[in-house]
Amino acid sequence: MKSGISTGARAASKFIMGFGLVSMLMDIVYEGALSVQGPLLASLGASAATVGFISGLGEATSLAGRLVTGPLADRVGRYWLFAIAGYAITALAVPAMGLAGSVVTVGILVVVERMGKAVRTPSRDAMISHASAAVGRGKGFALHELMDQIGATLGPLIVSGILFATGGEYGRALGVMVLPGAAAIAVLAWLRHRNPDPARFERGTADIDDPAAAPNGAASPSAPAVRDADSVAAPVASAAQVLPRQFWAYSLFCGLSLIGVATFAVLSFHMVGIGVDESFVPVMYAIAMLVDGLSALATGALYDRIGPKTLMVLPVLSACIPLFAYGDSFAPVAVGVVLWGLTTGVQESTMRAYVADLLPSDQRATGYGYFALVTGVGTMLGGVISGFLYGSFGPAAIRVFAFGVEAVALLALVCLIRGRSVKAC
Repeated sequence: MKSGISTGARAASKFIMGFGLVSMLMDIVYEGALSVQGPLLASLGASAATVGFISGLGEATSLAGRLVTGPLADRVGRYWLFAIAGYAITALAVPAMGLAGSVVTVGILVVVERMGKAVRTPSRDAMISHASAAVGRGKGFALHELMDQIGATLGPLIVSGILFATGGEYGRALGVMVLPGAAAIAVLAWLRHRNPDPARFERGTADIDDPAAAPNGAASPSAPAVRDADSVAAPVASAAQVLPRQFWAYSLFCGLSLIGVATFAVLSFHMVGIGVDESFVPVMYAIAMLVDGLSALATGALYDRIGPKTLMVLPVLSACIPLFAYGDSFAPVAVGVVLWGLTTGVQESTMRAYVADLLPSDQRATGYGYFALVTGVGTMLGGVISGFLYGSFGPAAIRVFAFGVEAVALLALVCLIRGRSVKAC
């Protein structure tokens, strides 16, 4: 029996590492594109407001789109189909951005690329959750995130090198991304061939070495149905009506916090405006991604010790970003980018952790969908408002706006935590 369990754990680890490789390759593709989104649009004549709108709409699409794709994937059970389709959309959209010759075309491709992420992410996470059950939830997702962040760092550096070598030719810098994109799809197809039914990892070891299990992630007819955190027990609309008020209050706090945070596209637009070379902007993004990973690990560990009080750092950091990021020289801008990376790390770890603590397991899939919707709207408004203020009134207006919004968000979080403590007592 011990041998079977050991075999199952090894197989699950290989599966997670396979998906980690896919994510690493695809992060090279789309994080490379995100790192130059602002300068690319600026080179085509886009204003700061337009850059903010496009980047904000893209992020909102990535988050809010999961409200549809997650429950739909659960309903039809074709997780591999959603994952492959989502990765393929991104693999095609990014190289096309380098060939697009207008702001409108690039804007459409940005939204399409982000929709690809919305299509694949819920299904990918559902399949990884099955494998992580055999090796440990935290360990499994941590392994995947580690490989993911490696790609997020390499992509911007590759784009930076090509831009520097070609004198700023975006067509070549983004066109070369077809190679890691194709490699990611090839690895994904191999992974699907070897593991047509990832749910077998969570069912146990009886069929752990049988790659010919039921396709598309569906349980085999002889196996008991598996109910996990990504299952939907009721229609989304009816489930949303019974989500607790504390969840909605917390979601609104997170959305409000993100309204005060500009997207990196707006920050990079400013960098180019003060004289930072376009080929160096992706390096700054790569630094932000490294800080993001370290911040996620640190605040995640802190959350395990002191709980949601950890989130108080989010509005404080967010309010400080524009104080530095919109400076007139490189040094304060670099500090602002580091602060932006720190904030993003909190969003990707602690912010999501608290959702799980607020909801029972049978409501988390629906809850995360609506949480993504609220935070997606906040991200979009943050990009749009920051871009408008920057273009119309200058950086000072963004600083005042961010400070006011984050002050309200911090007050809301304090009230939420105190209210929860009183209720718990």
